[in-house]
Amino acid sequence: MTAFKKVAVLLGGRSAEREVSLVSGRACAKALRDEGFDTIEIDAPDDLPARLEAERPDAVFNALHGRWGEDGCVQGLLELMRIPYTHSGVLASAVAMHKQRTKDVFRAAGLPVVQSIVADRHEVSANHLMEPPYVVKPVNEGSSVGVFIIRRGDNRPPGELGSDKWTLSDAVAVTEILPNTDFYDYEAKYAEGGSLHMLPAKVAPALTEEAMHLAERAHAALGCRGVSRADFRFDDTKAKHRLILLEVNTQPGMTPTSLVPEQALHTGMDFRKLVRWILEDASCDR
Repeated sequence: MTAFKKVAVLLGGRSAEREVSLVSGRACAKALRDEGFDTIEIDAPDDLPARLEAERPDAVFNALHGRWGEDGCVQGLLELMRIPYTHSGVLASAVAMHKQRTKDVFRAAGLPVVQSIVADRHEVSANHLMEPPYVVKPVNEGSSVGVFIIRRGDNRPPGELGSDKWTLSDAVAVTEILPNTDFYDYEAKYAEGGSLHMLPAKVAPALTEEAMHLAERAHAALGCRGVSRADFRFDDTKAKHRLILLEVNTQPGMTPTSLVPEQALHTGMDFRKLVRWILEDASCDR
């Protein structure tokens, strides 16, 4: 049993994933209240240290998504304030949020990753820097925010990449995702009916085992703790099928359409038990 009595759920914040965080945070706060915890919700303000000092929670359930909440910044603050918090620590959060640094770690660990380059958005909008098809995405965002699909035959990348409109900065189970949109974008992830989740994935048992094994290795390579979610792309166009590791999400969504709660339920753990387990793993210094 946990010694935590009063829990602060951090949600909202100011990232591009604010709305998703609000949904995740409110759901987790309700689950914690139902489990008997004295729970408060804090829509992470600029004066977050003062708010936490005033509330004096025993632990923080971090339901923030995106920059400032998922990239090591809030984690560092909580370390300094000596408040135990959920999910991964400072280093794992910071590295996992940066897609290219994540790939560097994965390559060093011998994990399968896709070819990629880092370039200024103005260069990307002016010319093809890779042979189409390819994907353009921000190096440090999530929830498919700012993602562009460049298809074979496109004359050039979208011009808006170089404009002011583009304001972004320079293993429980295996689920197969079948989006109802052109790709697994923001709408497909969070809108009801936006995608079909095949759980368990209809793939060979050996492939399921490989995906779970690679997910565990990726989690360990980054030094994650608590719950994380590894994202793969399955390349079935080759004579030998291949799983390509895309990234690890150190603070997966906890919305009604999110994958982690769905996978947990598949293994017999309901949402309340999942949230409680995540909280009980909260700590500092690891």
